[in-house]
Amino acid sequence: MPTLPPGTSPTLALAHPTEAEKQIQFRLNGSEWRGALTLPAYLRREALLSNQQLTRNGGITYWILIDTAVHNALDPSSPHRLPLASCETYRKRALVWREGKVEETIAHGVGSVFCAEHLRKRGYAARMMQEVGKVLETHQVQGGRKCLLSVLFSDIGKEFYRSHGWEPFRSSHISIPGVVSRSGPKGITARPLCEEDLEELCKADERIIRKRLEERTRESNIAVALIPDIETIRWHHAREDFVGQELHGRTPKVKGAMVGTEEGKRVWCYWTRMWYNSDPTQAKGNTLHILRLVVEDGREEDAVDAIAALMALAQREAQEWRMEEVEAWNPSPATVAAARILHPSAEVVDRDTESIASLRWYPPHTGNIAESIDWVANEKHGWC
Repeated sequence: MPTLPPGTSPTLALAHPTEAEKQIQFRLNGSEWRGALTLPAYLRREALLSNQQLTRNGGITYWILIDTAVHNALDPSSPHRLPLASCETYRKRALVWREGKVEETIAHGVGSVFCAEHLRKRGYAARMMQEVGKVLETHQVQGGRKCLLSVLFSDIGKEFYRSHGWEPFRSSHISIPGVVSRSGPKGITARPLCEEDLEELCKADERIIRKRLEERTRESNIAVALIPDIETIRWHHAREDFVGQELHGRTPKVKGAMVGTEEGKRVWCYWTRMWYNSDPTQAKGNTLHILRLVVEDGREEDAVDAIAALMALAQREAQEWRMEEVEAWNPSPATVAAARILHPSAEVVDRDTESIASLRWYPPHTGNIAESIDWVANEKHGWC
């Protein structure tokens, strides 16, 4: 008889790691995920990010897979627990439209899925995802609220996570060089947004998303949206600020841009800088990501020049902070047109290996999830 892989053992179980066990995993996965940081700086960044508004009070949950035949899954004081695989999940707020109604629900974002190299090809990561997928449906659900979905962003293609319940959705982007363009929109200038500007804009954005979901009267597809609330945006910016301080000795003050001042007619975006090049004098490999782009009245076809003005200011910031490119995820036709004002050869890239937006839907469902659910505002802000 063929030998079953270790990952199928009935004695494997999920557990929550101790602080020491977390540090073991961070030190192992840091070689892959620390980017431009040294390992000690990476460890400090992870500690900082675990204590943000988004992640405090259970906002982040750490998971490890262990073998209960060797040690007690329920007893974190049990000595010599070996994490066979690990991940973390972020509690997120989400809106769901179905059967003519909008409801707010808990969602979970899965991140940092990791199996140490010496433990790979034994089925441990697969088993952990099976177990995590099941437990998240009821994790932190209280007061009659529901968890209807969980999401992740795969860097290993589409098939592994699909086989464990997370269906890949279209994941595309458009990018333009991170240097100031010679061309640009005529007569429109964007103004910078700083941290103190963002909270009210996030509240306005949430109202806009709710209203547009409520106005879905002819669509048959379910619609979901991760809410780009201020807690989420600040988590991204805490990450950015930490790395900026480490590499450049200062933190970025400009967090986005806006065109217009009249409420109801404004166009704005938030962004974050991600450094992967450890040489602070070099831009190669670094990206300024548009986290969220909002056209307040929804008339994107009339906002092409305004979006181009936002992206032009993003280019200015990218150049100052040594970013190779400015990137927007799942761009609308208006965003594509705006990018081409600044960089005529810009093309939309459909990703098939990295940052693949994937969604698991918990209620009973028939058919292909990606074809029957519309993921609204599927932009970089949802990444974790």
